[in-house]
Amino acid sequence: MTSTLIVNARLVNEGREFDGDLRFNNGKIEAIGSQLTAKSGETVIDAAGKRLLPGMIDDQVHFREPGMEYKADIAVESGAAVAGGLTSFMDMPNTKPPTLDSAALEDKYRRATGRAWGNFGFYHGASNDNLEAIRALDPKAAPGIKVFMGASTGNMLVDNPDTLDAIFRDTPVPIITHCEDTPMIDATLAAYQAKYGDAIPVECHGEIRSREACIKSTRLAIELARRHGTRLHVLHISTADELALFEQGPLIRADGSRKQITAETCVHFLHFARADYKRLGNFIKCNPAIKEASDRDAILRALAEDRIDVLATDHAPHTLEEKQQPYSSAPSGLPLVQYALNLALEKVHDGHLTTAQVVQKFAHAPAQLFDVEHRGFLREGYAADLVLIEDAPFIVRREDVLSRCGWSPFEGDTFRSRIASTWVNGVLAWNGRNLVGSPQGQRLTFDR
Repeated sequence: MTSTLIVNARLVNEGREFDGDLRFNNGKIEAIGSQLTAKSGETVIDAAGKRLLPGMIDDQVHFREPGMEYKADIAVESGAAVAGGLTSFMDMPNTKPPTLDSAALEDKYRRATGRAWGNFGFYHGASNDNLEAIRALDPKAAPGIKVFMGASTGNMLVDNPDTLDAIFRDTPVPIITHCEDTPMIDATLAAYQAKYGDAIPVECHGEIRSREACIKSTRLAIELARRHGTRLHVLHISTADELALFEQGPLIRADGSRKQITAETCVHFLHFARADYKRLGNFIKCNPAIKEASDRDAILRALAEDRIDVLATDHAPHTLEEKQQPYSSAPSGLPLVQYALNLALEKVHDGHLTTAQVVQKFAHAPAQLFDVEHRGFLREGYAADLVLIEDAPFIVRREDVLSRCGWSPFEGDTFRSRIASTWVNGVLAWNGRNLVGSPQGQRLTFDR
């Protein structure tokens, strides 16, 4: 592997933007400085002022493998992620079969090896009957335990109070939660079915998957975490009402301690609002639901103000045919990895965030939160997972979508920044137009 020197870049890292050069070799960042001199035989890339970021780490994706490969698989979806500047991902356990023991967990790691374009970690799932498997989990084997405290597929809804309490008490790794109260949702859905039959308008989704259901479940998760001193990460915050439940301030405090309870939101909650259902219908149906413009605006402020710690995608592709069914039959979830960073950078163009804040929420924080070793930062000795950003507008077109589902909720939108290049472990994987070479993703390791 030859050494590569990127010169004349605008590096964005750890709260700073600065002009400089970066050399990487043998998959690692070797030097960061100004006016670095090229070595003999070294590949030199002139960034010409483009922004150079650490690769993004997406802490929430559903790549559907095993069991639902007709929608997506690890190889295809990780390629779409790398095209979007996401060089590492953490995949959810609600597959078929679900990832509820170490054998299923290791099977997913085997599937990803040699096929994943980005670096990979897989969550261990929780159910009402796998407490012993959770207790036996090697802390270095998974980023966390995923607990569905809202509706889920198969048997992954954990609604037994004693089991839930024991999981929070005994987990060897951080808990991540989907927080919606299922009985409240079921009762509201029944009322809407009584009113509309099979013709429920999709605009009602945010009322069926209500803010009250989110708040009740999030309060329960926080109560359990405080009772047991558990590291808790609440996923995809979708309401303004939940924000006051979380501590404002940096993930890593001035004294070096880390927040015990953290929050994540997703790119679509920064972009869409209730009015968009009229135009996009089921194409923005997701759980938890996209709600009001006031929620969107409050979430964006909370991200900038360090009340929300992590930005992610909850990439959850479904086929076009599935999404075109009536509301009651259409599944929830959006394909997002390919254009998530572009969308986040739109918030920079609009003045809501800085590029450094996007990098903090989408790269640094996931690495710190999940103890990811040597990734998520531009630091000498760290993995050369790199993204070069060019401020050049483009229109999202269906024919450019790399996810197997073949569609995007952003079709027709114009983004003002594009992903010019992505390197994974020091190897060019995306050249701004196409995936190149072969998959170079590695298993994520955790410093625990």
